[in-house]
Amino acid sequence: MEQLRQDDPPRIGDLVTLARLDADAGRGVPERRYLARSADGGHTVVACLPPPGGDPARWAAEAQQAARLTQPGFWPVAQLGGTPAFPWYATPYRPALPLPAVLAAYGGPLPEALVRTLGGALAEALASAHVLGIVHGGVCPAGVLLTACGPLLGCFGAARAHPLNETTATQTTATQPTGLETGCLAPELATGGPVDRAGDVYALGAVLAYAATGHTVPERDEIPAGLRDIVTACRSRDPQGRPEPARVLAELLPGAAYGGLAGASEPMSLPGRVVEALSRQSAEVLAAALPTHER
Repeated sequence: MEQLRQDDPPRIGDLVTLARLDADAGRGVPERRYLARSADGGHTVVACLPPPGGDPARWAAEAQQAARLTQPGFWPVAQLGGTPAFPWYATPYRPALPLPAVLAAYGGPLPEALVRTLGGALAEALASAHVLGIVHGGVCPAGVLLTACGPLLGCFGAARAHPLNETTATQTTATQPTGLETGCLAPELATGGPVDRAGDVYALGAVLAYAATGHTVPERDEIPAGLRDIVTACRSRDPQGRPEPARVLAELLPGAAYGGLAGASEPMSLPGRVVEALSRQSAEVLAAALPTHER
């Protein structure tokens, strides 16, 4: 959580904004995410807006598609609202940390066992979507929200809402102006290639690399030996050389039963510092008061 800034909206629809979800807002986050509460104080949500400089119409179209995505393992879109110039969506609040905040709470890259569990759950979620012909198109560290029951994928359609081309590719380094982290974008997108399943796998490899090293584009030797081959395969420059998500799951968690990871209802084994950060966020949200003029 981070305190609101002067340029943050005091209200989103009939919701009163309380705080930012992302402590490092604007870097690698392809949408603005806020903790917000109804004016009567009855319910708290995570409310999302397009990023500064983004195309509201494209972003809203992807949010509408995300609202139809009900497979386990994806951050749900429960409410759509706003205007063409100011669209937003919201979902009921649950304690959740974006992956960068998870690494910050832990104090660095995550243990290999946890990276395998996280990656396996994300791969399973992508596999379930790809079977239905759905391409996520927004896999990135900020788009992974860790809950007590495992990771959920948000930022649906970010690569479609903020397309990369050769001109913008040469003008950016770590992130796009709209927040997309270029390390998660498959190289073929820079030459006008489609946002497809192979691109999701490339981005999954970047997320695994980030969780294990703190960087989306590490040197091969930085990646733990046990993860090196599968991360390298996911990040192949040749789309045909990238594994399917089901194979990524099998490589990360040999013997894991398909269908038992994404959206699991049982608590996930997390480091104590991460559990503490989730608990602290929950307590802060419960204690957050509406601004005086909203009472």
